[in-house]
Formats: sequence, C-alpha cells, structure tokens
Amino acid sequence: MHYTGTIWRPPYEAESLLLEVTAGCTHHKCKFCTLYEDLPFAFRLSPMKDIESDLLEAQMSLYNPVSEMKRRLNGLPSPKKIRRVFLTGANPFVLSFEKLMGIAELVHRYFPENDTIGCFARVTDAALKSDEELSALRKAGYDGLTIGIETGDDEALRFMNKGYCAADIVAQCRRLDAAEIGYSFFYLAGISGSDRGETGARLTAEVCNRLHPRLIGATMLTVYPESELPREIAEGAWTEESETEKYTEIRTLI
Repeated sequence: MHYTGTIWRPPYEAESLLLEVTAGCTHHKCKFCTLYEDLPFAFRLSPMKDIESDLLEAQMSLYNPVSEMKRRLNGLPSPKKIRRVFLTGANPFVLSFEKLMGIAELVHRYFPENDTIGCFARVTDAALKSDEELSALRKAGYDGLTIGIETGDDEALRFMNKGYCAADIVAQCRRLDAAEIGYSFFYLAGISGSDRGETGARLTAEVCNRLHPRLIGATMLTVYPESELPREIAEGAWTEESETEKYTEIRTLI
C-alpha cells in the first residue's frame, strides 16, 4: 500500500479500508497544527495508478484463494467484507468532482459490496462543488465526512488562520445536508485562548444547533514547539487555557 508519513484517521474509522488519495493539507497555515510536519511537501495528489494498485492489493490480500487457505489452515476467521473506505490525507474532499468520481468508480470496481466512502474535509472543500455535483457524489457513495471546524468563534478562526468563518461552516454544511451527505465535527477546546473558552463554546453551539452533524467530537489543543503558537505566546498575542478551563469549556459546549 502507498502510505506517506503518519496516517491520521478518526477513531470511528477503525474498521474502514484506509486508502491514500492525498498526502498533506491544501491549507497548511493553521497556527496550531503540526500534523503533517513530517512530510517534505505541503500537499500531494496520489496518481490514479497508485490508488488502483492499492485497491487491487487490498482485494487480493483479503479475498484471494491462497490467503483464504492460509487462514483456514491456521484456524483464522475469514475477513469481514469491506463496507466502507476512508480516503486518507487532511482534506481529500478538495479534489475535483471528476477525480472523486473516478476514485469512487475504482472503489466499487474492486469492492462492489462497499457502501460508503468517507474522508477528512475542510469547510471550504464543499464550496468547490456545485449542488448537483454534491448530490452526484452522494449517489456515488460519499457520506460521513469528518470536518475539523475547531470552533464557531470567528475571532479564534481568524487568529489561527483557519481560512473560513462561522458563516461559512453554516452555509457549506447546509449544502451537505441538502445533498444528504452526512458529516461529523471535531471541536478543538482551547482554541479561543484563556478567558474566552466558554464564549467560544457558546458560539460553536450556536453553529452546531443550526446544522445536523452526526457527531461532535471534542479534542484539546496542545501547544507544540514546532507550531507558530509559542511565538504568539511569547509576544503576548495569545494566552493558553489551563486544563481546567478546557474542561469547563467542553461542559459549556455540552
């Protein structure tokens, strides 16, 4: 399989087939993020030949007669059928409509029993598709996107260079709702900074309550030395929340 760098996936994608179609992030400007620092480039598309090769490898490793014979001889159960594929990379949904449809065609060719295709997505990725294209992508199997909205606090979104605002979250996710593409959110406790966490939580709740996320996961911001935040802290532009503040913030969000 063609895997590049550290492969990230949400906890609930543990049983999905992880298929690399991109590596890195198209935005790559968030002040707190270090997830893709191990890559020598910001973003890269996978060649279609590599994607097809990985699907063939997965198909052969799971379903070929020799593998099945070895499993039986060793008393091992047959593998579960692949029902879901998760495309790896920070935001594969940024790919063009044609590229995403081509990937879906390959997935269904090698795993005809597959039900859905998921991936990480940025809020801005949906804006690159028309309403008709979003509906077609849903029919092709795209469902269950994971979107790291981080917060509904515009002040924090601007400071952290997220590249969108709360109104964009609402506008684009309403388009996903209309296309019946399900999505989950990740909220980043601590992103608004000290003394502003509960404000950020309330603003985020206002955004989420206007939409239909299947799940809202909460993670906690960690200040890594390789990120831009230590410099902002040293210059007095931002103050990190205490751990207790972060828990209070999550309670407020709930």
